[in-house]
Amino acid sequence: MSNDFPIPRFGPGSQSEPDGAALDYLEMPADMRTYAPHVPMIEATDTVAPAMALMAEIAEAARRSAAGAPPAIFDLLPLDTQNRRLIAETMGEGEVAMKLRGLPALSVQESVFAGIWGVTGAGIDRIEIGHVPEAAHIRAFVPTVARRDLPLRDGVVNAPALLAELEGKSEGFSGNLHVINLSLLPHTEEDLVWLDQRLGHGSTDILSRGYGNCRVRATTLPFVWRVQFFNAMDTLILDTFEVTAMPEVALAAAEDLAESGARLLDVLEAMR
Repeated sequence: MSNDFPIPRFGPGSQSEPDGAALDYLEMPADMRTYAPHVPMIEATDTVAPAMALMAEIAEAARRSAAGAPPAIFDLLPLDTQNRRLIAETMGEGEVAMKLRGLPALSVQESVFAGIWGVTGAGIDRIEIGHVPEAAHIRAFVPTVARRDLPLRDGVVNAPALLAELEGKSEGFSGNLHVINLSLLPHTEEDLVWLDQRLGHGSTDILSRGYGNCRVRATTLPFVWRVQFFNAMDTLILDTFEVTAMPEVALAAAEDLAESGARLLDVLEAMR
């Protein structure tokens, strides 16, 4: 590597810009998924009464969760196929999906009502209400690819300083978000490969489909996530590490939950 390769500063303030300077980001895609109510065409007969009643409970749980109540879980397995199909059609698919490794492996799909999540796996079919499904937190940093204690090799330049920063922020995590923006820092491909192997892979993978795609992967270092934003052409436009309990892109806000409860009640009323 040439001698004039810029050596970055790390730590507090290391990624700030001089006063008055503006960052020139690539333009984000203009299209985005938006909520559109879908009312299943059914007859509200006694045969689907269990599904209708359960969805009314789900709407109320979303309202309570928005006010600070603990997450709620609704088991769909006791329902027959017709009732479960109606719930699935009403809920639809929202922006966020997750793959949670472990036993049992779980697939998570947010409904069109933010904060209302479908969770499926071997012997599992349930709906969870909350900012994020509980298992996404519990399993996040459980290793699926273990950390490797690798020596430095040719081409690894800035990765050791980045790793030290991440380890320090992980160990001292107090709830405050810390972001390392790789898109604004000089690094080599070898840096990224070395970091990936030193951090390992956790058990929670997340895809958020809003403006383009955002792909999130837990590492095995507590509270450390790789968060990457891609545009509609699947080109990486923002590459970061976040030190946080759960990246914001995966979370449903309290306002989302309150609105979801109200919207679901509107849909149920239209179905009656």
